[in-house]
Amino acid sequence: MSDSKSNNLPSVVLSFLSYKLTIQNRSALTVSEYLNDLKLFFQYIAEKRGIDTGERNEELSWVDESFCESVTSEEVYSYLLFLANVRKNKPATRARRIASLRSFYKYHNSKSKLVKNNPVKDIETPTLKQKLPKHLSLDESLDLLSSLDKDSPTYERDYAIITLFLNCGMRLSELCSINLSDIDKDMEGLTVNGKGSKERKIYLNSACRDALSAYIEVRQHPFDKRTKIKDKDALFLSRLGRRISQKTVQWLVKKQLDAAGLGDKKYSTHKLRHTAATLMYESGNVDVLVLKDILGHEQLTTTQIYTHVSDKGRKKAMEQNPLAAVRASGRKKTKKEKGTEEY
Repeated sequence: MSDSKSNNLPSVVLSFLSYKLTIQNRSALTVSEYLNDLKLFFQYIAEKRGIDTGERNEELSWVDESFCESVTSEEVYSYLLFLANVRKNKPATRARRIASLRSFYKYHNSKSKLVKNNPVKDIETPTLKQKLPKHLSLDESLDLLSSLDKDSPTYERDYAIITLFLNCGMRLSELCSINLSDIDKDMEGLTVNGKGSKERKIYLNSACRDALSAYIEVRQHPFDKRTKIKDKDALFLSRLGRRISQKTVQWLVKKQLDAAGLGDKKYSTHKLRHTAATLMYESGNVDVLVLKDILGHEQLTTTQIYTHVSDKGRKKAMEQNPLAAVRASGRKKTKKEKGTEEY
């Protein structure tokens, strides 16, 4: 949430956003999403009630404690219909927008005590279909790694980036924010800054150590000797010597997916994170609790989706049942059955 966005906001909105940012340690991006969800809702209610907001739409200047108190559950249901029928929001988007409202009213009910009425309290969240995470197969992962051009001046950097994604399952934001000082001296592991600014240690396997070592050797002059490094502690650098951006990483991953013949499968950097988690769970017999810590998930339920990804794992489990080898020896036929065999 930038200062320019927050300067003219009403106190009832600003205090909620400040609580999320400073007390609950939500990221600036998450807080901006809260703000956008609240703006859409309050603008909808104002229009439905015939309130002329004029040029005040961005400032929400008509929103105060009294306005928030006056919102009814019927208006919230109407808003949900508006999201579904007019804005064509999918269930996941509608669920997120309602979650923002629920969080807003919960804060002002139990923390600030500014609003007694909670019109979202009994509103059900739209039912979501649980989608299994899309991921690369082992062969596709190998194809992706082998598709990198060894003659490219960015080969070592790009190979290290994709290797970390496929082996460590880190988020895009985590990878881009890695500093040299975050890496252990013996390169046993590195520290990443996860969601909610929560740090966690990621241990590096031999593939990651080899890829990072090769990149760090050429990092000082990653593209040509005239390149001056501006962000001296940033691990991954752009051609300008600055910390690599998330957009650049997304672009290079997409380019390599195309080069590997995987461009039509709608894979992405986040799908590489899913791939790492799936391969660890399927092939490495990694316990789901360990996987939760590796991925930096707050809730175990988020990690458990990987236990449903693989048919191979379920088939293997069925075959490991000690009764799987037991075969029926057959039963003796009755006289009646024997008599009907000729028919």
